[in-house]
Amino acid sequence: MDRRERVDDPEVALREAFDGLRAGIWTALPGVIQSFDDGAMTCEVQPTIKIPVRRLNGTVESVALPLLVDCPVQFPSGGNCSLTFPVAPGDECLVVFASRCIDGWWQSGGVQEQAELRMHDLSDGFVLLGFRSKPRALAGVSTTAAQLRTDDGEAFVEVNAATHAINIQTTAPVNVTSTASASVTAPSISLGAAGQSLLSFVTSAFQALFNGHTHTSAGAGSPTSVPNQTMGSSHLTSTVKGG
Repeated sequence: MDRRERVDDPEVALREAFDGLRAGIWTALPGVIQSFDDGAMTCEVQPTIKIPVRRLNGTVESVALPLLVDCPVQFPSGGNCSLTFPVAPGDECLVVFASRCIDGWWQSGGVQEQAELRMHDLSDGFVLLGFRSKPRALAGVSTTAAQLRTDDGEAFVEVNAATHAINIQTTAPVNVTSTASASVTAPSISLGAAGQSLLSFVTSAFQALFNGHTHTSAGAGSPTSVPNQTMGSSHLTSTVKGG
């Protein structure tokens, strides 16, 4: 038995009562994703902090909290633009609990009545991605640029605020797909070693087009000889210069 229970002290009694109240107020907990519903943008999360529970026989046992279901997942978003991630089982996260019931808002959006008068409840969690325990900490985090990267750091897109440079690095082929015309404005675009294949293709295409061109005379309508000037590979380099 706790010795404080044997002391006739009103202050101790109040402190114990307040501790009991705080124990039922849920604010935030780390967790691990168990499953993700990409249609509803919700997930199931297992909280990773155990809580002590006193049994009827007076013993105290640490137990895992129940699975949290239908937790809305937060992606950075605004102005009709969003940054999404492929949420996978095993990802760590932080679950933040609303102070009031969120069922009405989640179901219908807008301003809604409370479906239940619960407060700080485990049923009203929002999932924030990206929080990591020490064993799963990212290695090689850039201290000079913002990056969208893979965990292993083998592929990334970064923006450097100091130099205003945008860099792309990957060990796999880079594919660019557009349903409309696209443009990139920059003093120069370095294609690196991978640009040699593109350079060879563009050089061959331009040489074939330019060297095979003929002029048609105004009178007879027959083609004249090909121009004397030919285009060599020295006209192109692996760095594309902008205007």
